Amino acid sequence: MGQKKLQRFAEIETFPNVLIYPEGMPGQWQSFYKNTNPLTLELACGKGDYTIGLARRFPERNFLGVDLKGNRIWRGAKTGIDENIDNAAFLRTQIDKLNNYFVPGEISEIWITFPDPFLRQSKSKKRLTHPKFLQLYQPLLAPGGTINLKTDSPELYAFTQEVIEHSGCTLIEDIPDIYALGEVPALLQIQTYYEKMHLENGRTIRYLKFRLPEQPIDWKSIKLPSDAAPAEGGN
Repeated sequence: MGQKKLQRFAEIETFPNVLIYPEGMPGQWQSFYKNTNPLTLELACGKGDYTIGLARRFPERNFLGVDLKGNRIWRGAKTGIDENIDNAAFLRTQIDKLNNYFVPGEISEIWITFPDPFLRQSKSKKRLTHPKFLQLYQPLLAPGGTINLKTDSPELYAFTQEVIEHSGCTLIEDIPDIYALGEVPALLQIQTYYEKMHLENGRTIRYLKFRLPEQPIDWKSIKLPSDAAPAEGGN
C-alpha cells in the first residue's frame, strides 16, 4: 500500500465525522448527529461527492456516506471538516452489513451514485439494485422511503428497471438522459468525480427513483427475465 493511502487511513481514524466498523450504532444516529433530522445514505459513496453536495443543499437533513475504501472516504470527510459541514458523516463498512448499524425505519432515503455495474451475469447479485440488496434495505427504510440510482451504465439502468417492475416497486421517476433535459433538477446537478469523467468521455447519465413495496421482499422468489440469459461461455 502506498504511503499516501497509509497516511489517509491513519488520518480518518482521527476524524470525528468518520466511523470505522463501529459498534452500538443501531438506533443511535440521532444522538450522533445531535438532532432528530431524517437520515439519507449514499451507498458506495467513493469520495463522498454526493454526500457532501446533498448536505450543503439540505442543512435540515443528515447524510451518511458508506464505503469500504477508507482512502476514498478521506476526501469527503476532509471536505466536511474543512467546511464545517456537521450534517455529513461517513461509515466505513461493507454495504451488505448495513443491518448491523441501523434499526428498522432509521433511514429515510438511499442514493446509489455510479456504483460498479458488475456487468458479468454471474456477478449480478453484487449489483446494489439487485433484489437481494433491496431485501436488505427494505426494513431499514422508513415508510415511504425512496431509492435513487444515478448511473452511466445502460446495463445497470435497464437491469434496475427490470428489478423495479418484477419486485413490486413503485417507479417514481425515470430519466434516460439527465443532460438532455431543458433544465437539470437541482438534486441531479451534483457531479461526482466519476460522473465528470464519464461526461468527458461522452457517456449518457441516467437516473431512476423508486419506492420499495409494502409487502416483504423475498429476493429468491423473484424471477427476472435477465436471470434466464445464457451464462458466460455457454452455447
